[in-house]
Amino acid sequence: MSAHKYPRHRQITLALSGASGAPYALALLRRLLASGIQVHLLVSSAARVVLATEEGEQWPGKPEHVAALLSERYQAAPDQLRVYGKEEWFSPVASGSGAPRRMVICPCSMGTVASIASGASDNLIERAADVVIKEKGQLILVPRESPFSALHLENLLKLARLGVTIMPASPGFYHQPRTIADLVDFMVARILDHLEVDQELVPRWGYGGAES
Repeated sequence: MSAHKYPRHRQITLALSGASGAPYALALLRRLLASGIQVHLLVSSAARVVLATEEGEQWPGKPEHVAALLSERYQAAPDQLRVYGKEEWFSPVASGSGAPRRMVICPCSMGTVASIASGASDNLIERAADVVIKEKGQLILVPRESPFSALHLENLLKLARLGVTIMPASPGFYHQPRTIADLVDFMVARILDHLEVDQELVPRWGYGGAES
């Protein structure tokens, strides 16, 4: 399936910045691809360090090589996964006429939050987020920081007032997790629910699971 055959409601931009939380990002990517979503993937330099530290992942330097590696790993359809460098300003995500209307930054560093809140589109992740906000699309940020400073909270509040969804990586325990993967799946399920992508990882409250 070529790029133009994926309608916008079947496209999502997924960005990885330098906060802790690589397992969330990889699990979310895998689930999106398994759901038939076309993913536009953006990875910061700091995110590569986190991936290596937390998951032992050493991704190739060139975006096309990353796309090939991950497409084979997750059995993606041809052109289902598109990967861009941090300064590919002519990529679809950099323009309101081409960008998907939905974007998730997972994990999202406080530096990225601050840059988006100030409108400083200094790299493709920041520009893509700026595009989604100005086009009144859906932007979900998954910060992983503790504690939050007053500055962090002010930036998050500013973005929330603009319609950005702030979804901290703080999994619940009412589904009685037994493994780290269970905790990761909890957050991925919540993100997928907000994106309106079907998921069977964690039952919605009142529809089965630990509470029934």
